[in-house]
Amino acid sequence: MPEQEAATTISARGLTRSFGSHIAVNNLTLEVRRGEVLGFLGPNGAGKTTTMQMLTGNLAPTRGAISICGIDLLEEPTAAKARIGYLPEVPPLYRELTVDEYLLLAAKLHRLPGARRREAIAAAKQRCGLVDAGAKLIGTLSRGYQQRVGIAQAIVHSPDVVILDEPTVGLDPNQMREIRGLIRELGGAHSVILSTHILPEVEAACDRVQIMHHGNIVYGDTIAGLQQFQSGATVLLGLRHPPPLEELAAVPGVAAAECVEPTLFRIQFSANADPTDALVRQAAAREWVLYRLNPAQTSLEDVFVNLTRREDNA
Repeated sequence: MPEQEAATTISARGLTRSFGSHIAVNNLTLEVRRGEVLGFLGPNGAGKTTTMQMLTGNLAPTRGAISICGIDLLEEPTAAKARIGYLPEVPPLYRELTVDEYLLLAAKLHRLPGARRREAIAAAKQRCGLVDAGAKLIGTLSRGYQQRVGIAQAIVHSPDVVILDEPTVGLDPNQMREIRGLIRELGGAHSVILSTHILPEVEAACDRVQIMHHGNIVYGDTIAGLQQFQSGATVLLGLRHPPPLEELAAVPGVAAAECVEPTLFRIQFSANADPTDALVRQAAAREWVLYRLNPAQTSLEDVFVNLTRREDNA
């Protein structure tokens, strides 16, 4: 296998899915590399679930191509799916089985040879913190431990790609922290796609993020790159004796001014403009008493809301 294919575990090109006249996913391109955790985000109805169903081979695309470790998912579905582990939003658990019985069933469904099953189950339990839970009925476990069992079934066959759909929904903060740590650990040996609505979780667990809206990818960058999103286009301005908001907005080069606190403002620059010097001069001339002027840090929530609102208002 060529080096490029070995490094890229999942690749989608021109992925499109229509339901009648409705286009749920439109010409999507997505790539995940080995050892990477990708946060896959979007508001309800954005097309995330449809995309994940196509990436896992549970839904055929209207057009486009998907490869898993260089294997064409549409041409060789059995071989490609063997490289994927999937945890849907509702874990496919059998409450009447013990953890060991359920993981044995999962190992058989993934066609693991009999000689490898015991070792694979032990390894999955170790990674998911289930070593002491093997004899327990799944129905008696807490929600957090049931999520662990769901993840264990997704990795029992040591897949190259692990796709997790809302793995921490309904968990308490301690359980969320534990699952988040597990996701980071999985990213060391697998490629992980994490779909969630909990944005701080993405910032803590993921290396890169893609935001989907109305079937299109509207943003994609590393988590570190979030701080560079609209870099230099927004500043926080602190004034001891601030003027009316409309007076700040009237400074040349200012596109918008927003009051964050009584004496703190978020200033957005106009395109190809930098009103920093003008703001400093105005503050001195009008005795606004400038005490703070620095670039505004951009959070994932800021980017998410900005992009999805922009798309809705377009």
